[in-house]
Parts: sequence; structure tokens; C-alpha cells
Amino acid sequence: MLDIAKLETFVYRAPIDTPVQTSFGLMRDRPAVFVRVTDRDGASGWGEIWCNFPTVGAEHRARLAQSVFAPLLQGRSYASPEAAFLELTAQTEVLAIQSSEPGPIAQCIAGIDIALWDLHARRLGQPLWKLLGGNSASLPVYASGLNPTQPEKLAALRHAEGYRAFKLKIGFGAERDLANLRALRETVGDCALMVDANQAWDLATAMQMVKPLADFGLAWLEEPLRANRPWSEWQQLARKSAPVLAAGENMAGFTAFGEALEAHCLGVVQPDMAKWGGFTGCLPVARKIIAAAARYCPHYLGAGIGLLASGHLLAAVGGDGMLEVDANPNPLRSLTCGTLNDVVDGRADLGALPGLGVEPDLAALREFAVNL
Repeated sequence: MLDIAKLETFVYRAPIDTPVQTSFGLMRDRPAVFVRVTDRDGASGWGEIWCNFPTVGAEHRARLAQSVFAPLLQGRSYASPEAAFLELTAQTEVLAIQSSEPGPIAQCIAGIDIALWDLHARRLGQPLWKLLGGNSASLPVYASGLNPTQPEKLAALRHAEGYRAFKLKIGFGAERDLANLRALRETVGDCALMVDANQAWDLATAMQMVKPLADFGLAWLEEPLRANRPWSEWQQLARKSAPVLAAGENMAGFTAFGEALEAHCLGVVQPDMAKWGGFTGCLPVARKIIAAAARYCPHYLGAGIGLLASGHLLAAVGGDGMLEVDANPNPLRSLTCGTLNDVVDGRADLGALPGLGVEPDLAALREFAVNL
């Protein structure tokens, strides 16, 4: 039984020297919204609410959590984290429609769900990966978010740290994209390479790009089309593309992921558990992805709490997926992700501490704190 006494949010914003570049815009700093849920006995669990772009959304999500969800949670008892997830979703369904903000509301529920599962596992004295059915705390990782400006330099640094797989941002014109891929191949040799177009192309452009991309032996091509394009377009592209197609970070809900699997055009499916679902939603989805003979590779590009949660879920369900770790410097990630900072020959270890395995050092984060 979960007896909830308090929900707190913590907003942080870290400056960065080099903006993170995507096909749809720049991130000039790194935000994070952490959630702490405390029960009546004083035990707590931590979660993270997705807010990475646009970064001004961090304060908005925190205010939503405090104004809408804290009153719904505090003083309530739930039989399980799943029960809380389902009740919070039902209680805010009309508000999500009325406010035209189903995304931010789902993100708040996801972060709270992560915190509730962390609390639940801590009380049971088990790491989440083990509680949810995993056999090993070790998992493969890849360095993600390589910017289109000299990506080989950052890749070389991460390779020296132990990474053996890398993902490049593309969608900046064929000449630049292909030149960057050539530079990366020369730098990292036969390491796994993936690309992420961040929904940059229409079908015609994507169909033109898959032929030259095939020369690089890519593990996958991520979001070449807008996430809301009909599955018929994705199927047409999949028939022509040598790299398997990947998507999922911009899907939300059991129905959406069910339709994606039924379309049989994605070789890699990438739910973002801080964006929708938390553990309660994404655990059954991940199992269905693997059962459908696709690859479950959780999407994540935020701070350390959500990264740890993504790692625990991946370790719980198994399969041959990799954990996405942002290659760009971000103290909000490195100060809060615990053992995931340590990569050896392409793998990291979640450890055996209860829950997510980390208690964030709020004093170390103080310089990045945002007062609401």
C-alpha cells in the first residue's frame, strides 16, 4: 500500500557552452523537473518529468504537477503504482481535453509514476530492474545526440570513455549529413552507428536519402518522417530503406503503440517513459515490442533520474536493445545518474541498490535551481 503524504517538484536549468542542435531547433540550456513523492512513514521515491524542448516548458510542468497533481495525490492511499497511474489518468482525462494539453499532463503522470515505483521498490528493498523481472543489472549503452557540427570530435571523446555505439543528428541537408557520417565512420571504425532525422523529411525526401545512407551500415534510421504521418507512408519507406526504421518517442498511449506494431514497419520502437507511461505504461509496451520481434530501445534525452528509470526498464524486459545516453555535457544528468556514468566496452551497470539506486544530492544541484 502506498500512503502518499507529499509531492514536491524541483526545477533545474544548467547553462551549456554548445547548443544542442536538432532539425527543429536549438537547446541553449538543459532543463530538468524532478519529482519527489514521500509517504506517511517518511520514505520517498524520485521521478523525472519530460521537459527538454522547448526548455521553457520545465517551469510549466512543475506548476502543473503542484497545482493539479499534488492535491490529487496527497493524503491518498493506493494499492500499487499501477492503481495510482490509472486513477490519475482517469481524473485528468477531461482536463487534458479541456486545456488542450494532453502531452504535459501525460508527462506529469509519467514522472509521478516513476517516483511511485522508486518508492515502492525502495520499501521492498529491491532494485527496480530485478523487481520488474530482470536477470542482470548490466546493459549496453550508446552515445546519442551528436550535433551536426564536427560530431566526430565528441564521438572520439565518448569512444575513449568506453562507448561503442553512436547516434548522429541528421536532417541538415544531404551533403552535410553524409559528410558527417563519413567523418564518424573514419573516427569510430566499425562501431554501431545510427542516425536521427528528428522528423525532418517528407516521404519524397526520405525515399531519396535512404539509398546513400545504406552505404554506412546503419543500425537504424530514426524518425525520418513526422510522427503523425500515416502508417502507409512508413510502410512504403520501410520497403525501400536498408537501415531499419525507428520511432516511438512521440507516441503516447497503448493504442498508439499497438497500431505501430500492427503496421510492421518499425524495426526499433522507442517509447520515452518520462514523456508518457512511466513504468506502468511502458513495461507492457516494451514486452509487446519484444514479442513482436522488434527491438526495444528506450528514448531518453533528459537528466539522470529519467535515464536511470529507462535503464531499469530496459534491464527488466531484456532483449537486444540499447540505452540512449546523451553524449553532450549535462551536469543535471551526470550528477544524478549514478553508476551510468561508468561505461566499459559499451556497457554500464545499474547496481543492486533499492529502487532506482540513487538519492539526488540536492546540495550539488543548488547552483542550477530555479525558484518558481
